[in-house]
Amino acid sequence: QVQLVESGGALVQPGGSLRLSCAASGTIYSINDMGWYRQAPGKKRDMVAGINSGGRTNYADSVKGRFTISRDNAKNTVYLQMNSLKPEDTAVYYCNLKWGSGSSFRSYWGQGTQVTVSS
Repeated sequence: QVQLVESGGALVQPGGSLRLSCAASGTIYSINDMGWYRQAPGKKRDMVAGINSGGRTNYADSVKGRFTISRDNAKNTVYLQMNSLKPEDTAVYYCNLKWGSGSSFRSYWGQGTQVTVSS
């Protein structure tokens, strides 16, 4: 069984920074994608940033230039460095790990960590 444990969420003032971490454990296929999603109250869950096992990244337009995703493959851990935070970044942030396709597709979620940007 695969488990994802997120940490790093907090209350921060506008313009501040936070670093989220997500550690995966269990039987994990080495070629995989890890990512961060977020969900604000009353809204759907949206992709924030993703990174594959080769280090290729992609970002939502709303966070480009402010957020940086990275990973440590040896530790099965993904990070999200968030700078210049805005009130609209307030949400529960979820970590995702996935691999495969078709019948071998697997997707796992963490429990979420709250990020609140407010003065």
